[in-house]
Amino acid sequence: MTTTGISPATGPAAQEQGSREAAGPVGARPDGPVPLRRNVRFQLLWGGAAASTLGIQVSDTAFPLLLLAMTGSATLAGAFGALQMAASLLFGIHGGAVADRCDRRRVLVVADGVRLLAALSVPVAMALGRFTVVHALLVAVVIGATIAYSGPVRLLAVRSVVPPEQLRQALTQDEARMSGAGLMGPPLAGLLLGAGRSVPFLGVAVSSLLSLLAACAVRFPRHAERPAAGPRERGGALAGFRYLLADRTLRATVGVVLAINLVGSAMVLPVIVLLRERGTSSGGIGLALAGEAVGALAGALLVSRLHRLAGPGVLLLGVSWTAVPLFLAPLLPGGAVTVFAALLAMGLGVPALRVMIDLLVFQQVGEELRGRVIAATMTLFTLGMPAGLVGSGVLLDHVAPGAALAVMAGLLALALLPATFDRTLRRAVWPL
Repeated sequence: MTTTGISPATGPAAQEQGSREAAGPVGARPDGPVPLRRNVRFQLLWGGAAASTLGIQVSDTAFPLLLLAMTGSATLAGAFGALQMAASLLFGIHGGAVADRCDRRRVLVVADGVRLLAALSVPVAMALGRFTVVHALLVAVVIGATIAYSGPVRLLAVRSVVPPEQLRQALTQDEARMSGAGLMGPPLAGLLLGAGRSVPFLGVAVSSLLSLLAACAVRFPRHAERPAAGPRERGGALAGFRYLLADRTLRATVGVVLAINLVGSAMVLPVIVLLRERGTSSGGIGLALAGEAVGALAGALLVSRLHRLAGPGVLLLGVSWTAVPLFLAPLLPGGAVTVFAALLAMGLGVPALRVMIDLLVFQQVGEELRGRVIAATMTLFTLGMPAGLVGSGVLLDHVAPGAALAVMAGLLALALLPATFDRTLRRAVWPL
């Protein structure tokens, strides 16, 4: 990604003004900013986000398991995740506009409150004997919508309470939160479901309550609570998409990440089928798939080092090309152990890429447009995942899992070729 010339609003004067605005709210002192571990507002936001993410991870596992037990239908079990993702995409554009136009703290409180009510409705309905498949799918839509509105706000909130010189450290800590939740959520969901059908959803409600309390307790800086300009004055709800697609390097970056997400999401089902054919137990498959979360958790410690070793474009291409041969690793001997190691290796570079996107896209756009750019980025990055999930199933109906993985590795390599020969992307540098 290019770090200069993206927008007139990202020139030196605008960046200096943004730095003063970001540094002011966090209690900067003459001898330097408050250490991140003592930044109460950041730690409150981080704790609330951690609780929210863990709850969502638990629900993403518990609901499909519950629906599968209720109906015996894998289609209905998969419909929960599909509807949740569709709702996030559908409401994502509006979520970015709301983040730019409305009081962000209030948006966060409302989103967490709605998710709390949705989670509580499940054990209540179970206690009354009224819980149905339709109820579960409606909850999926509600959770997806709350993610669409709270996601951009949480990213914006971190910027408003952390000075620029600590932003990379704060984003790295946030990556650890996401990876930790991804690692803990699925096994915790299985454990809670074993204790009772309603227990996981009580856990989701508790996590939503903790997130809501954190949102109520934190105080955003004044300029972050009420953004100065609304979307109508700055290009409308689609302005974020226009911003991303107007720049050649940003278009290439979006294309690379979309391809990674599409092929990465398609990889899961062939790996599961392959491991089952080799006699791996369900528990063994679950542990093997946890490799990605373990890799991402370890990769959070490598963010600064990877950013020093390579420019953003080189880092993006390096991590992406490394994934191509790793798609073929499950074909090697070793079963679940080999899959775990391959997914761990894939996950190592993910936190560095996520922080890269934040630093080089979100940091460069003006405050009045940032929410819509975040929402547009999240939407474009997520678009490939439903296609990958559906495409992998169709592919497996016609070819063996090993052949499917080979096809995916080939598709990813083809998708990476245009970006690899893009000099602008390869020469991109980190912002000063």
